[in-house]
Amino acid sequence: MSSSYLIIFLTICLFSFTKAQEAAAPEANECAAEEILDYNMPMRVGSLFIILVTSALGVFTPIIMHRISPYGKGSIREWLLTMGKFFGTGVILATAFVHMLPEALENFDSPCLSAGWQTYGAFGGVFCMISSFALQLLELAAVSNIERIHKRNSEQNISLDIEKQRSDSSLDSESTDITARNSPVERCHEGHVHSAGLFEDAEAFQHIGTLILELGIVMHSIIVGITLANTGNDEFITLLIALVFHQFFEGVALGTRINDMNIAGWRKPALMGSIFMIMTPIGVAIGIGIHSSFNANSSSSILASAILDSLSAGILLYNAYISLMSQEINQNPDFRNSPFIRKFVCFISMYCGAGLMSLLGKWA
Repeated sequence: MSSSYLIIFLTICLFSFTKAQEAAAPEANECAAEEILDYNMPMRVGSLFIILVTSALGVFTPIIMHRISPYGKGSIREWLLTMGKFFGTGVILATAFVHMLPEALENFDSPCLSAGWQTYGAFGGVFCMISSFALQLLELAAVSNIERIHKRNSEQNISLDIEKQRSDSSLDSESTDITARNSPVERCHEGHVHSAGLFEDAEAFQHIGTLILELGIVMHSIIVGITLANTGNDEFITLLIALVFHQFFEGVALGTRINDMNIAGWRKPALMGSIFMIMTPIGVAIGIGIHSSFNANSSSSILASAILDSLSAGILLYNAYISLMSQEINQNPDFRNSPFIRKFVCFISMYCGAGLMSLLGKWA
């Protein structure tokens, strides 16, 4: 939860760190605050709980379906979860391409920003690229550290095995003969156990990808919540309806990826789901709290949204192409060898997720 507090703190800082510059020069009319007449506080507070429930349904439905009881491959539940996983991949791609990156590019092009930010027209792409490079380095460092841990543990296990064999061989000559005859099999078996580190590394890599995916979604969720709380009454209902579907689809995408982590027990999946569930409502609460002084057209607000959106887009694009599409489809022998109908359903689910999320981009 400390990372969530850090994200909230950084978001608030980004929204306020250029206030001194704004005070130094008068704002143009297009950069002035848009006053919301008759601010409907009960409706804003109600939207907080609506989005909370919708986010919970989206993220926890696949988690519960996966964990309530065992199920076999080819069962209806397995088909639904597989479709949901690929639907979520499409949702993640469309969220980055349609919701985050265009918004970031538009904000970086705003006349309300200082002249320095307007001298270069591709800051959105630059921040998107920076976050992708940073994620690659982070994953490389994490996986390399995990490999070192497995190597050290394997060496320790081999040392213990040698000591045990020496201890057994000192008992008597008969047990020594038996040990000599069986030791190749035992060593072969134990070598197989230690080689499972490769599988554990793959799982750890997937864990890192899912955690990074949630980071990108959470950063975007806070911006969405603040925006909703400070939207005019005429557009509020339309935006709220769009965000209900937006949060539900993102929740399904994240929930299916949490399932792939194969975590024993409920605590960690419940924690990850809860963080996603509360972040947009926290953004709404922040927006409600600052609505009287908040100016969505100020340079600080625009710049904060632009930077966070572009960073989040880079996170989601990297995760979607590397961790989801490439590893899940192209490099997955199980998928390549699966029947045509299964591949067809998976691709259609992914395209439907991308299409529906792209359609929501018209309103949110």
